[in-house]
Amino acid sequence: MPDWVDVCAEDEIEEEDVIRFDHDGRTFAVYRDETGAVFCTDGLCTHEQVHLADGLVLDDTIECPRHNGRFNYKTGAALRTPACVALATYPARIVAGRIEVAV
Repeated sequence: MPDWVDVCAEDEIEEEDVIRFDHDGRTFAVYRDETGAVFCTDGLCTHEQVHLADGLVLDDTIECPRHNGRFNYKTGAALRTPACVALATYPARIVAGRIEVAV
């Protein structure tokens, strides 16, 4: 069974946006897509460990703010160099108006 951790209220993340979430010494990025569904990835770019929550969300993509590497935040796939290593992804859900992630 996954360990579900409370992140924030559902309305604290706009649609097509991202926030930073720190838990147990690790940094995560939590996203909402245009339908309101939530997703979670590692919070640091695999290229130079920059916080992805400072990046730009476009469709299913997060763009790193430093060197413009891109990832699909739903699958973790690296889409554009210099990012070549995929992000880990984690289950996310909305329960009673709260966003939770399994880490």
